Amino acid sequence: MAYVVAATWRAREGEEDAIVRILEAVVPLARGEPACRLFQAHRSADDRREFFLYEQYDDEAGFQAHLATDAFQTHVLDDAVPRLEHRARVFYITMD
Repeated sequence: MAYVVAATWRAREGEEDAIVRILEAVVPLARGEPACRLFQAHRSADDRREFFLYEQYDDEAGFQAHLATDAFQTHVLDDAVPRLEHRARVFYITMD
């Protein structure tokens, strides 16, 4: 089993390019975390302001460790979140 996070972000008008740059910085850092199995960022083909993040961790503790990283604090909380109009997360467990 893996702990899965499905997150959607909607950038504020004019902030979409900044979100792309932030994700380009965050993705490789997250992928390097010991408990991260998969971290994939997506951008809507129809709406440049819509982003979808699909993340898999070994367990919930691995996800909590991700939240505690300097990269998450700096890039996501301090830089990305203020640029977002909306942010939502749904959590899953894989069925394997």
